[in-house]
Amino acid sequence: MFIKKIIMICAVFLALVIAGCNNEKPIKEEVIQHNWNESPLFKSGSFTMIGEEGRLGFIYDDSEVVRFYPDKVQKYMWHFWGNNDELIGNFKVLGTHENSDEEIIVVPTIGNSFPTPHNGADQHFPTNMMLPKSGMWKLDAYFGDELFGSVYVKVHKK
Repeated sequence: MFIKKIIMICAVFLALVIAGCNNEKPIKEEVIQHNWNESPLFKSGSFTMIGEEGRLGFIYDDSEVVRFYPDKVQKYMWHFWGNNDELIGNFKVLGTHENSDEEIIVVPTIGNSFPTPHNGADQHFPTNMMLPKSGMWKLDAYFGDELFGSVYVKVHKK
């Protein structure tokens, strides 16, 4: 009886040691599941934007002048549609490359206390954005700690 308990304790300890030796990092489920297609273009007033019409986007017409290129800082005006409660709070954008689960800060936190309508949207923020490498990127826009929506963009090769 005593030997069976010792063997059982050793087996449990060995199983925990083996399970703890896994060096693989877990990949975010949302990174794996999304199709990583570039977000559609849409019109708002006289501007073309990329994102989700009626929800969020930024001025972008996929011309060579405004396209994303690795390590190139560009100005982009974000626009948001929604109710005042969800559009108030600190704004930030985090980015994830299609081949990674690591998030980077694309737009550092911008303080906000009230909605400022612009170009037909209920809220807007001028930003400078730069993405470090080519490929598809998911840009997650947050108000406070709440994800408001995501825009998928292609970073072209230089």
